[in-house]
Amino acid sequence: MVGRNIISAIAIVGLGLLIGACAYNNKGADDSITEAEKRADDPRNENYRSGDIYSGYIAMTSQTRDMQDDDFANPGFVWIDTGEELWSKPMGSKGKSCASCHGEAAKAMKGIANTFPRYDPKTKEMMALQAYLNRHMVDDMGAKKLKWESEEMLSMAAYVKLQSRGLPIKVSLNDQNKSFYVKGKKFYDERRGLLDMSCAQCHTDNSGNMARSNVLSMGMSNGFPTYRMKWQGMGSLHRRFIGCNKNIRAQPYKRGSEEYTNLEFYMLQRAAGLKWETPSVRN
Repeated sequence: MVGRNIISAIAIVGLGLLIGACAYNNKGADDSITEAEKRADDPRNENYRSGDIYSGYIAMTSQTRDMQDDDFANPGFVWIDTGEELWSKPMGSKGKSCASCHGEAAKAMKGIANTFPRYDPKTKEMMALQAYLNRHMVDDMGAKKLKWESEEMLSMAAYVKLQSRGLPIKVSLNDQNKSFYVKGKKFYDERRGLLDMSCAQCHTDNSGNMARSNVLSMGMSNGFPTYRMKWQGMGSLHRRFIGCNKNIRAQPYKRGSEEYTNLEFYMLQRAAGLKWETPSVRN
């Protein structure tokens, strides 16, 4: 099933690029208009802003935006289809599926994306969605843990977050989670690695500027898990953190680590007001 889905994803990517190219050519655009100008003048931008902040969608090429907007052309929906199958599939020794307890995902999971990472009284730490899914599969279904970046886990996480697509991000700070927000902000602002750089230097101080061939976004997390063109597949936010740390020659942390989970929580606060886009498409 996964192999067939990947083949389908490759086909969909090609179709999406063709659709985007045709859509642009049919507009009779002036060749003198730069890609940056096309992005800036795109009327869709207003749907991806909230006050002074904006989604990574606005930093993407016109063709990538077209691909995300079309659920048929969006390659992330190959993983969504797998997630939908897994939702109703019994897994583990107890013969239960997610649907056994939660019923229809469209109702039960609506708005859930806004609740992760969440404070976990058992560990007294923040817990990301993937860690939460693994706990329930082990404790309630008698299943084995899924690897953070596995096809199955990415599919499940994307399918759950899809149910919040279009809803604004809204997260409340309280006595239990505020200290983790502070830790996440510290990580975001702290310089590290051989290049002595922080997250903020790229995504706050230089957002909108070019980094090689790409426009630096504001580093918003509202589209993850995302289908990234560079990866030719879906990936988690923590995978993106690892990539950024490697780019500045810093030692990365493990997926699901306390450091990355706190950073994810802080970034969720930064994105407050933007709408969930999962599954987004990024360059």
